[in-house]
Amino acid sequence: MPAEPHLKISAVILAGGQARRMGGADKGLALLDGRPLIAWVLDCIAPRVDELFVNANRNLEAYRRFGYPVLPDITPDFQGPLAGLRRAMVDATHPLILSAPCDTPFLPHELVRRLTDALERSGAEIALPVTERQAHRAVCLCRRSLRSDLALFLDQGGRRVGEWQARHRVVEVPFDDEREFLNLNTEQELAAQEGGRNARR
Repeated sequence: MPAEPHLKISAVILAGGQARRMGGADKGLALLDGRPLIAWVLDCIAPRVDELFVNANRNLEAYRRFGYPVLPDITPDFQGPLAGLRRAMVDATHPLILSAPCDTPFLPHELVRRLTDALERSGAEIALPVTERQAHRAVCLCRRSLRSDLALFLDQGGRRVGEWQARHRVVEVPFDDEREFLNLNTEQELAAQEGGRNARR
């Protein structure tokens, strides 16, 4: 099908988890090369979207200092990344929603463009980046029209991102560099990447 004109994009950076593998520390505020992890993600995403939110359930004032609206989950029981996407769908004003975790500091600068192009060309409802090893499901571009279905899925007890995405038409977008989608989930993983982020600037 012919490509549509580019639709406007709202984005949400997901920082609302409990970070159990990082000893309960707030991952988005953990430092990599002297900067909070979320700052690296914002640098990549913010210039390439039309609206941006941060989903957080703790340290709300600290997150507000980055200059974007901070949205807590609708429910208080830490339902996972889909809860952050759900809240963004409520507040967003644009037809496409991009989600990205706060602990992925190496995201490629062409991410938004390539996901958008694939979604519009294919007519799919969700675009996912995939590398040789796996699909990176928490990084996704989806249509805001899925808002009611996502709310229903969560209200019925669903939590798994892949399970919800499987209910819809998905286009997979190949990326070559596995490291670009690396999640830093522990203090050890964070320490191992010190110096690596600045080397890519």
